[in-house]
Amino acid sequence: MKKILVLAPHMDDETLGCGGVIVKHVKSGDEVKTCFVAHRIYDHKFDETKNQKEEACALAAQKILGYQKISFLRLNDERLDACVQEVLVPLEKEIIDYKPDVVYGPFWQDNNQDHRAVFEAMRVALRPAGASFVKEWLVYEVPSSTEQSPAVPGRVFQPNYYVDITSGVETKLAAMGCYQTEKRVYPHPRSEEAIKILAQYRGIQIGFNYAEGFIRLRSKWS
Repeated sequence: MKKILVLAPHMDDETLGCGGVIVKHVKSGDEVKTCFVAHRIYDHKFDETKNQKEEACALAAQKILGYQKISFLRLNDERLDACVQEVLVPLEKEIIDYKPDVVYGPFWQDNNQDHRAVFEAMRVALRPAGASFVKEWLVYEVPSSTEQSPAVPGRVFQPNYYVDITSGVETKLAAMGCYQTEKRVYPHPRSEEAIKILAQYRGIQIGFNYAEGFIRLRSKWS
């Protein structure tokens, strides 16, 4: 059994970024934990009632994906980049306490400042001197964020690792259905059709029916 940690800046990033892989890990007998970093704000304002509903959506998605553990850091949405240390300290504690074998997190050039801030905190927290127990580290893409960055060298998500999610793509879509406030109508990247098309495209790139693509930054299995 491997211990898997998914670091999600926001509620829905875990499903969009690696929902199919979560399903695959669970089916393989691995223990999966998702850590949600930020709470959710609407129209740039925090509403406790709405945020509680969003956390309920995350819990519903957890049941569909089938993973075992979940935590909410409830840091300030849209403000994670104001002070990366405020993200680093609780994130470091999560990583040290859980001691995962594999970590998934957001891409460093996402078009969302919170995603970039989580990556900056993550790369410090996962430095080999402090987290030698982490054997594998991968970053995922988030539809409506990753592909929205300017298409210039260094900012484009170019996966070097693919996972077949053919057997779990419908489960991923069902989990995304829990986030009604975040779903959009096609051709928006967060629509059900677009999410499935992206999985199909990643599959075409590597020879699967459906896949999720990642950039693998560390792999040191003995």
